[in-house]
Amino acid sequence: QVQLVESGGGSVQAGGSLRLSCVGTKYYQYGRFTMAWFRQAPGKEREGIAVKHNDGNTDYADSVKGRFTISLDNAKNTLYLQMNNLNPDDTAMYYCAADESRLGPLWTGEDEYNYWGQGTQVTVSS
Repeated sequence: QVQLVESGGGSVQAGGSLRLSCVGTKYYQYGRFTMAWFRQAPGKEREGIAVKHNDGNTDYADSVKGRFTISLDNAKNTLYLQMNNLNPDDTAMYYCAADESRLGPLWTGEDEYNYWGQGTQVTVSS
């Protein structure tokens, strides 16, 4: 059973950076998974913000494009989200998600993913 554990959240000032990590259960080849980061701000729906497709390509939501970078270290079973130039609108609970399927343009749909982490909080102050 795949289990995902996020870490790296915290409180930063606007303009700062954070790197989130999501460690997966050993012995799974996450390079073959669709792996994504979602976030949910208070009172808002969960939104997909970055994905690494199982063909290695990446996609980003417009709100984070150019500021966030998703990457996967297969040797460490770890998915990363490097977040730069943070602003208060980035304040949210951040979740990683994984699925064995090729999702393509469906990657932003939270119902498409079988595996979720517990979340890590990111708070950005102005």
